[in-house]
Amino acid sequence: MCGIVGAVTEREVSGILLEGLKRLEYRGYDSAGLSLINSPSQRITTVKTVGKVKKLISAAKKAKVRGKVGIAHTRWATHGKPTVTNAHPHESSKQISIVHNGIIENFEELRTKLSKAGYNFKTETDTEVIAHLIHQARKKGKVSLLNAVKETIKKLHGAYGLCVIDNTEPNQIVAARSGSPLVIGVGIGENFIASDALALGQVTDRFIYLEEGDIAQVTLDSVEVWHGTRKVKRAETTVKGRTNEAEKGAFKHFMLKEIHEQPQVIQDTLDGRISEGKVLEEAFGIKAKAIFDKVKSVQIVACGTSFHAGQVAKYWLESIARIPCQVDIASDYRYRDIIVQPGTLFVTISQSGETADTLAALRYADSKKYVASLAICNVATSSLVRESDFCLLTMAGQEIGVASTKAFTTQLCLLLILAITLARRTGLKAKDENKLVKQLARLPKLVETTLGLSKDIKKVSKQFSNKNHCLFLGRGIQYPVAKEGALKLKEISYIHAEAYPAGELKHGPLALVDSKMPVIAVAPNNDLLGKLRANLSEVSARGGKLYVFADESIKYESDKSCKVINLPNSPDVLDPIVFTVPLQLLSYHVAIMKGTDVDHPRNLAKSVTVE
Repeated sequence: MCGIVGAVTEREVSGILLEGLKRLEYRGYDSAGLSLINSPSQRITTVKTVGKVKKLISAAKKAKVRGKVGIAHTRWATHGKPTVTNAHPHESSKQISIVHNGIIENFEELRTKLSKAGYNFKTETDTEVIAHLIHQARKKGKVSLLNAVKETIKKLHGAYGLCVIDNTEPNQIVAARSGSPLVIGVGIGENFIASDALALGQVTDRFIYLEEGDIAQVTLDSVEVWHGTRKVKRAETTVKGRTNEAEKGAFKHFMLKEIHEQPQVIQDTLDGRISEGKVLEEAFGIKAKAIFDKVKSVQIVACGTSFHAGQVAKYWLESIARIPCQVDIASDYRYRDIIVQPGTLFVTISQSGETADTLAALRYADSKKYVASLAICNVATSSLVRESDFCLLTMAGQEIGVASTKAFTTQLCLLLILAITLARRTGLKAKDENKLVKQLARLPKLVETTLGLSKDIKKVSKQFSNKNHCLFLGRGIQYPVAKEGALKLKEISYIHAEAYPAGELKHGPLALVDSKMPVIAVAPNNDLLGKLRANLSEVSARGGKLYVFADESIKYESDKSCKVINLPNSPDVLDPIVFTVPLQLLSYHVAIMKGTDVDHPRNLAKSVTVE
């Protein structure tokens, strides 16, 4: 969600900050700003704008801001509307300037106390109270900026990633992390800080990841970290940047690029995990075997697209591994009384690994008697990975488009591998594993062939240009695939789309069907095909317009009421992944017809780091 960039250098820093913000645009935001400490006056200059980073670049250029120490931010509104005033950074007494990711839950109580102490509030945000608290601590106790931040965070309830500058101690940034990620970029005679290492790829490949509860003092030539009262040393990691991931190349949008990257990233995700017709269980890490030997059931927790991946996995775990599986939305999971059956593995799924609700669910699960916690994630250095007992990483690479595509299909690959691994304990024969794994090895080519349907899907998308509502239908394991298709369409085209199990048509949704309501169905060649055909006939009989993505082997024919797009024949176990791809393409092409912002849909953020 919100993005943070900071720098302490011997060179002019505004360009570094602004480039960092551009690299974080994929997270979603509605305003942006930066603060610099000018030399030699040591005055703080702040520039803020509503809208895209390019507006901030223009405003900063016009204001001729310069400085060697600075902080910058992209904000996604949680307290107060998206306005220039509410945008970060926030100042106190022209001395302190801060940027903040997260939410301070007790800000109203703190605001009341600060108002009584004479502080004048200019914004509606929770963040401004932090700036005034730090100033108050410095003024009352005459303590250093570092100690003022330490004193302040003791009063904060909620989540925060903070960067603070002070023009009376002008050669440093003080940072604090609790529930919101921060990483320090290590340079030569200069240092940096950001909410994501991607923001600093243009200046360094050396990083220190702050852990929960850490406070850091960053200067030109040093990085010092405290955890509580103890000074600690955090490991430095070299991360080789893949700058092409932040560029669209020949594609018009990141989303389209990422859809077309799926054959390669699926192959990358499978590499080293399957070989010679079997799953390489060691890919889960050295702890995995002992843990898996104890597993009798699985609890999956996730949000959004990752939740749909979990729902698909439920079918695989129950049909292949023959073990029960529950799937919960992370934002609800910890607010009910959980009954944990003995031998239950806790599985979280997240693209970013920083999703606030999923992290909170993991921390809640720590108090329960789960066998262990497994993270399926795309970011090796994320909080979710670090706080789980073990993990399996997707190899999707950086996903810039807000609507998840390649992260979803690679998650499904790993969840299928998990199901096969657990099935070994419940009687899966070697020959059956061999068959499943050989089918999985075919997946990159099947997805590549399916991507060849893009032109046909683009033609169909024209028929959605004036539509406001849409139904998606699927049966069995294809129901969560239909849900994912509906989510993609609503996310980027703003068409109201809902998914239903096809067998539920008579129980309400059929009342909506008419010539103005497109109905999209996924039709693999499986045991439920006959029942699905009967459901679709009900739509045609009521004048509905059908768009059916069908396995080519079933010879489904187009007619006046039904447009059929044939997909390559695929094994049943791979159908959820293969049938996801044309739905991604449909949502993309419809959004283009609608003229929406495909990569940055309104009101949404890529990484949801607040509850």
